[in-house]
Amino acid sequence: MALTANPNLTFTEHADKAAMAEALAQPVADRLAAAIVERGEAIFAVSGGSTPEGLYRRLADTEIDWSKVTVILVDERWVEPGEGGSNETFLQSTLMIGAASAARLIGLKAPGETPLDGLAAVQDALVGVSFPPDVLILGMGEDGHTASWFPRADGLDVALAETGPPVAAIRAKQTAVTGALTDRITLTRAALAGAGLSLLLVAGDGKKRALEAAMEAGPIADMPIRVLLRSPDDCPEIHWTR
Repeated sequence: MALTANPNLTFTEHADKAAMAEALAQPVADRLAAAIVERGEAIFAVSGGSTPEGLYRRLADTEIDWSKVTVILVDERWVEPGEGGSNETFLQSTLMIGAASAARLIGLKAPGETPLDGLAAVQDALVGVSFPPDVLILGMGEDGHTASWFPRADGLDVALAETGPPVAAIRAKQTAVTGALTDRITLTRAALAGAGLSLLLVAGDGKKRALEAAMEAGPIADMPIRVLLRSPDDCPEIHWTR
């Protein structure tokens, strides 16, 4: 792949998701462990989805001091834990098991009918979190979104601002990618900028084509992943598999 968007970007292809998980588990664990040594804590920002699942399951039994790790969801659908589509529930069953069950998990769902209703409570829950994260796991949709930074969504301007609050309320335009759950809450670019180890995990030919499109010229609002792909400082390592 020609990384025309940013000469600092790297692209690594893996044989399959299992190989991706095997390749990345130790670097992630090492970065978290180093942060614990340096600061006495580590911040691990994680995304949902099937692509990172194998990585989370490998990390769950990694012997680091998980009691000093805070796991934060990068984004969440506005559904209660236990309901369909909940990233928090996904994390509870894939990462927060085994040794990693000692970590603290901060979810992004709060009381309220909409993300705007619950925004203040989520901001309160994040008080004291030492952003940026030491490790950041991102995914990407075929529409060019990452986190819940959806194209032309209500709230996208706050989510992509260089400075501002760590979390934003999003109402996406309904598409095949969003499904019916268009109300989301997401960490912002301001919270994630400067992450120690930033990994973008992408699977499938459709998403590879979307990544290639995002590296072309065009508005960031059309494919919000561009805000990171074009950044000289915050571009993630890209890891792709079929």
